[in-house]
Amino acid sequence: MAKRGGFPGGMPGNMNNLMKQAQRMQKQMEEQAKALEEKEYTAQTGGGAVSITMNGKKEVSALTLNPEVVDPDDIEMLQDLIIAAVNEVVRQVEEEAGAVMGKMTGGMGGFPF
Repeated sequence: MAKRGGFPGGMPGNMNNLMKQAQRMQKQMEEQAKALEEKEYTAQTGGGAVSITMNGKKEVSALTLNPEVVDPDDIEMLQDLIIAAVNEVVRQVEEEAGAVMGKMTGGMGGFPF
């Protein structure tokens, strides 16, 4: 008489429960990803001379320049400040996304197969 449930060869565990747990985890990950996409991050450079706001999808939603930093004779400085602010806000987005997803997938990196 054949056994009911499980895997051939006697693999332990209830596949149905495992699938339900995987579906719950997938839903949690999707919710976390959506929350990250909607969150806003801001970085400033030059003591607040340049401010950039970006969402978790890495879309810039605001750029603020202090009028004092706009010097037609020194455009390179303004460009450098903008680049530095963009790089910093992107780093913030990636750092938080990595931390949140790392918590969600913690301990799953070492599958034995």
